[in-house]
Order: sequence, then structure tokens, then C-alpha cells
Amino acid sequence: MPAKFIACLAVFGACLSPAYAQVERVWLTHQTNDPSSIVVNWETAKPTPSVVNYGLSAKYDRVATAEGLATWHHVEIAIPEKDVVWHYSVGSGEHATKDATFKGFPVEELRVAIVGDWGYAPGRDLSALKKDDVHLLITAGDNVPSLHEKGREGVKAFAALIDSEPELFRSTPFMPILGNHDKEAKPRGPKPPPEPVYDVSASAYREFFVLPSDEWKWHFDIPEFDARFIATDIQHISDIGNTWQTCHPIDAQSEQFVWFRDLIGKSTQGYVFSLINEKQSSLAGATKGIWHEQFRKGSALITGFGYFAERAELDGGLPCFNTCLKGDGSPYKDAKAQFFKSEDNYLLLTFKKGASSMTAQFKNLRGEVLDTRVIEKRKL
Repeated sequence: MPAKFIACLAVFGACLSPAYAQVERVWLTHQTNDPSSIVVNWETAKPTPSVVNYGLSAKYDRVATAEGLATWHHVEIAIPEKDVVWHYSVGSGEHATKDATFKGFPVEELRVAIVGDWGYAPGRDLSALKKDDVHLLITAGDNVPSLHEKGREGVKAFAALIDSEPELFRSTPFMPILGNHDKEAKPRGPKPPPEPVYDVSASAYREFFVLPSDEWKWHFDIPEFDARFIATDIQHISDIGNTWQTCHPIDAQSEQFVWFRDLIGKSTQGYVFSLINEKQSSLAGATKGIWHEQFRKGSALITGFGYFAERAELDGGLPCFNTCLKGDGSPYKDAKAQFFKSEDNYLLLTFKKGASSMTAQFKNLRGEVLDTRVIEKRKL
């Protein structure tokens, strides 16, 4: 048989093999503003149907699909039951993935982890965070180093993040917020160039992650624990107005500020957490305190601006947390800091059913508690 014909058969056979529909990676997000459903996301090497089989056991008594063929798959599934373990598999037939699981949201104790600057903390051992067995993983921005690294352009940068912790992202809902590096489409350079460096619209981030609302800004509520998280797009505000601008406008008439002001003003939850990726004092100065007037209506402000762990106590008793998986950076200490540590860290929020307060703890990557702040439920 001619070698060329044999080679053609080999290629044809490869297209019919399971590798043709190989699932590259799987991750979980939320698209609704509450935990009543979850989005199962995955990538395949070639276009395939989008199918999720799931249930409360590996027998899978439920199925969800999306129309058409795709390589980037986003299928939302309803998960009404609480305090259960959900089983799921993506794909169908011989191309289906092995059984995976994630926790349904709890009714007695809720644990939420918040991390910052993952993009500049490659290879960190997250065993301690995994041991905390959190129900939700949120970030404070800068999830990737850039969108222009060779071989990791655009959405590939976020795919590399998922590949760094495949089991964690397959089993834990992930809700990132934006930092400047998540939009850096070109090298920054020594001075603003003629063309924009950052994709302010965050198109790669929004294509890869399926999140609530506008995705570049969102809110997420956990009714059983009376909690709301509000994600903004605030970072590198000193560059607003030039080609280094990274975030949406933040002035008093801006879409983002009006949305945030109205949302937090109408928030009836006992706990409301605002998420940014900027130095809080810089934001206060640049906007004459209009954002902080709104932040003080909430329970806490959380940022991933600096490479350290810090808790500042702002006027009016508002705690401001800076968290970062890379804790060895320059110590830009807040003038109102009550706790500061140059150490790799994450923030663990713990809520108890019916309690009048919750706890926010800084933990290092050995699992040691560095600082604890009790936050009382808001009095409306």
C-alpha cells in the first residue's frame, strides 16, 4: 500500500478517534446573580455538541445542552438542591469525560476564598486553600500576567490559568474580577503609545468566563447567608485619559459609578462586599471620596492592589482588605493599616447560618491564620 495513502488513512483515523473531541479543560462559573444555577465551561480540540450530564450521583439523571457545535462550551445547569454533592460529565458517548463533582451551596456554614494577583504567583502551592474546602472562589484581579505572552495570547492566557489548577477549577465555582493585566493586549512600554495598550472592554475575559450582569462588572448574592458581592472594574486610575487606560470610566456620571451607587443603595443584604483592584486611598483622592461614600454603606472593601496582606480600618469603621497570592512586593502600607504582613496569602470569609456576624481571616499558604476581623451584620 502506498505510503501516502497510509498517511491519509492515519489522518482520517485520528479524526474519528476520541482525541478528535478531546476535552482540553473544564471550569465552573456563575452567570446568574445567585447560586440557583451554575455554568459548566469546557474547551474541545474540535467543534462538538455541548452536552452536560449531571445529577446527585454518577448515574446522571439530568441533562443540559446548548445549540450547535462549539470548541468553547458554556452550558448552564440548574442546581436547586442545597448541601449536596453534584456529579457531572461533559460530552457524550465515548467522548464523555470522567465523573467530576462540585459542592452545592450549603445551609449551615459558607466558606468563600478571595485571592489576588494570581497572574504573578505561578506555581504557588494552594493545598491550604483547597483544605479549607470553599464553596466559592473569587479574585481581586490580575488573574493573568498579560494577554500578549507568546503562546498565551488572548483567551489562551486564561486557559493557562485553568490548566495550572485543573482539579480546583473543575470542582469550585470561580468568579474573577478584572485587573489591568487581564486586559493588557500589548506590552506597556516606557510611555503611552499612539494606540491603546489595554482592551478596556475586556473582550478576552468576557469570552472565556461566563459571569453575571455585564461580566466586566457584576454582583452575586447568596441569600441563605444574607451576602452580596459587588465586582467593579477599577484599576490603574492614574492612566485614565491616555492610551494606558485600563478600566471603564469612574467619574460621578459614569455608567459604572451610577450602577454601583444604585445597586449598593438598594442592597438589603446583611453583608455587602465591594471588590476593586486599586489602592483605596488613590481612588478616594482621585474621585473626591464619591466611591468611598458608597463603600461605607457596605460591610467591607476588598482589593488586590498590593503584593502583601493588609487590613486598614477606614473612617466610619469600614475594613479594607488587600490580598495577594504574591506577598513579597513593595510595602505600600496604608496610613490606616491595623494589620500588615509581607507574605503570600488569601482571604477566607466564613458565614454561619443565622449568625449576627461573620469572620474575615488572612491565611498564609501554610494555612496559618495571620489576622482575623469579625464583621457585624449591617443594620438597615
